[in-house]
This record gives sequence, C-alpha cells and structure tokens, in this order.
Amino acid sequence: QVQLQESGPGLVKPSQTLSLTCTVSGGSITTYIYYWSWIRQPPGKGLEWMGAVASSGTIYYSPSLKSRSSISRDTSKNQFTLQLSSVTPEDTAVYYCARGRRFGSTSKDDYDYWGQGTQVTISS
Repeated sequence: QVQLQESGPGLVKPSQTLSLTCTVSGGSITTYIYYWSWIRQPPGKGLEWMGAVASSGTIYYSPSLKSRSSISRDTSKNQFTLQLSSVTPEDTAVYYCARGRRFGSTSKDDYDYWGQGTQVTISS
C-alpha cells in the first residue's frame, strides 16, 4: 500500500517562498512509470495541477506556475518537494501530493494514491 504524506508550514507570509515535502512509503518514487504530482485546491475552487516529477526524474510544470515553481526529488529519502516563490494570498489552498500514470490532470480518477492534504495559508 503506497502512502503519501505532505509536510510543511501551515502559514507563510506574502512574498516568501512556500516549501512542501511529500514523503512516500510503500513504494519507490523511481518505480516505472509513475508521475508524482503536486496539486492544490484553493477555497471554493477546483483542483489545480501544479507540477510533477516522473519516475525517470523528468520534471513538468504547469505553464501558469512555472516561473514561480521548483520541484525536486530525493530518491534516498523517497521524497519529492515543491517550492513556490513570491506567494500571495491567492496561493492559499490545500496542497496535495499524488501519484498517477499521467501528469497534468485535474481529475481525481487519474491518480491512484493521494496524501491527506495540508492547508497552507498565505497571510501576514
């Protein structure tokens, strides 16, 4: 059973950088071929796919967030991370990590495992 767990600060000040880590257990992030994604859901809105790291290590970004996003992975720890710079209150959301056979989707059906989500609030 694959499990994903997000971790990071729940409160970030505007203009700062948000950093989140997803720790995976029960399966390797290098297992071919999966995409390990970051997805968020702002209050009252739908899911937004932010980016992903493939089992190969290739990284993909949402075009709308690419200029502010950085995704990396640590295979020794079986973790992948998200950094989002220059945050504003509009970045307030529940942030999820998830595993899927494709990337870029906002459909829950395209992901077979999810973290429980972590609330991040951008506020001074």
